[in-house]
Amino acid sequence: MKRYVIYFIILFLVDAAIAELPKPKFKLTTPGKETVIDYSKYGTFKNVETKDYIYVIKDRKGLIKAAGEGIFPDNRSVYKNKIYNKIKQGKNFKGTRWDHVNTSDPVTDYFVWATTSEEPGVQQLFTAYALKEAGHIRHAVKAFYSILVHYPRSACFSADQSFVWYVAIVAMDKLYALCRQYPDLGLKLEGAWIDIKNGKDTDLNNDIISVNPGKLVKVKRSELTRPNLKKMKIISKRGRRKVKLVKYKNGHWQMLVDNKPYIVKGISYSPTKVGESPHDQTMRNWMFIDDNKNGLIDGAEDAWVDKNRNNKKDKNEKIIGDFQLLKEMGCNTIRYYHVPPNNQYSKKEFNKELLLKLYKKYKIRVIMGDFLGAYTIGSGADWAIGTDYKDKDQRQRMKEVVKQMVLDHKDEPYLLMWMLGNENNMSGDYTGVNATRTLASKHPVEYAKFLNEVAEMIHELDKNHPVAVGNRGLDLVEYYDNYAPAIDILGINEYPDKDGFGSLWYRARKLMDRPILITEYGADAYDSNRNIVDEKAQMQWHQGLWQDIQYNIAGGIGDGNALGGMPFEWLDEWWKSLKGRKDTQQQTQDFPMPFPDNWSSEEFLGIAGQGDGNNSPYMRHLRETYYLYKKIWN
Repeated sequence: MKRYVIYFIILFLVDAAIAELPKPKFKLTTPGKETVIDYSKYGTFKNVETKDYIYVIKDRKGLIKAAGEGIFPDNRSVYKNKIYNKIKQGKNFKGTRWDHVNTSDPVTDYFVWATTSEEPGVQQLFTAYALKEAGHIRHAVKAFYSILVHYPRSACFSADQSFVWYVAIVAMDKLYALCRQYPDLGLKLEGAWIDIKNGKDTDLNNDIISVNPGKLVKVKRSELTRPNLKKMKIISKRGRRKVKLVKYKNGHWQMLVDNKPYIVKGISYSPTKVGESPHDQTMRNWMFIDDNKNGLIDGAEDAWVDKNRNNKKDKNEKIIGDFQLLKEMGCNTIRYYHVPPNNQYSKKEFNKELLLKLYKKYKIRVIMGDFLGAYTIGSGADWAIGTDYKDKDQRQRMKEVVKQMVLDHKDEPYLLMWMLGNENNMSGDYTGVNATRTLASKHPVEYAKFLNEVAEMIHELDKNHPVAVGNRGLDLVEYYDNYAPAIDILGINEYPDKDGFGSLWYRARKLMDRPILITEYGADAYDSNRNIVDEKAQMQWHQGLWQDIQYNIAGGIGDGNALGGMPFEWLDEWWKSLKGRKDTQQQTQDFPMPFPDNWSSEEFLGIAGQGDGNNSPYMRHLRETYYLYKKIWN
């Protein structure tokens, strides 16, 4: 009970720390007459919640006065701003509009985007971004919300035209984030919902988009009270014994382990030795590696911290091991995907003695996962085609693998839950380094039904532990709701920017009412634009994302369906770059991501680095992110 109370005190302090609104970096000529626009006064919302939604403006002049500079339909007053005329003549104004996204000069970014020629919804989005970064938080809220009202179907293509993202979803996420980050705004977004069907391809003509712009409502900070779960009725339970999930009357979900609240403070742990790679089948199972023959598992038990970062082991740098470092960080869970013994990646599947030590000595539990055909592991499918969930033989092979996993671990004290799949829902057309090689996205009904079949089998074998699905974002979740009711937890890999997961919590609940565990999140530590390792920026990303998870845990003032999170990842892995070599850490821009430099450098995702690699897998360079978690998780 004491730890539970302390946790909520910490939550309160986090809320207090992010409440202060920043001072704007420039003045608006016309900030608008309404802080929160009452759109019903100036027009009519038609066909809400349908594909035919539209907002029809009746009083354009009145809406212009209410909106203010840079917010549709006020497209003219920005040109009257004296600062615009000065900035327009400056050298920073040069380049294309795309050179003014997420820069260190948000004032210039604002005037570029507010005056540029671009698809209106896209223009409004990046204008809103710049307003936010320039400290005009209230005005940014109006700008983001105007997208939901006027441009809910606007889309933006990636630079290589390979995929499309919808600006209204982004705007909705930002509204949720800003209302959370700045309680002094006194605002809350209610009822907003954008449903996009056929949106995974690049053909905008076949998209069916249903819209409810919702409403920004004013709330007093005193109204943002935390519910007392101890006095609240439990209306639903999943699981009956050791690990169970309970749903309270207010809709909040909570995990109980031995009848005590359990918040997952986990990590994706895979300490790959430099020079090994799954691409050439040289990666070994870390649970068995003892290359120096000292009786300790390399990395897990034999790692040491290079405190002065001179890339050598000094006398005062004692062996401590990753498990002890994780314990000191406050980690209570790791995720481990077992591999069938005869698979090309491993001859041995797991080291049960090591897992027992992980729990008994370090108090860290394990989420035991099966790939369920991802990377064709367990299915026996042709790599060039991918796992086919319509194939009876493949399904049977995968079920047998899962059954053996459950029988091997179901009674062990280290087990927290089961995880099925890892981003299996990603498009089968995706050919990047992280392609999961499944046909789940092409056969979503068959995949969801198979998930349910496997989950039901696990429940029959093990009454003590819940079953999660390992998903990438929210794609296919509506199919799980219809065809996979046996799934207990939505495990979601998601990589937003530092503002947090936005509307994900609300959107997930609308699709399938299950608790959410963020199974991957974070950012890399390499700034490819400046060619430096930027530990502070990585730390800020992790901090913002964890604060959002924390805000949405049961008993808070958020959606209450978060079970915790698992940063990705513990240690840099040197085989991941699309362009790289496995023996050199590649400083590359692998693909666009909402990271500090707008790119993912795949080999710098760890919260610990391996230095120059010459002392792998033992040496650890602990980054600022490690010390962040050590502070907030303890």
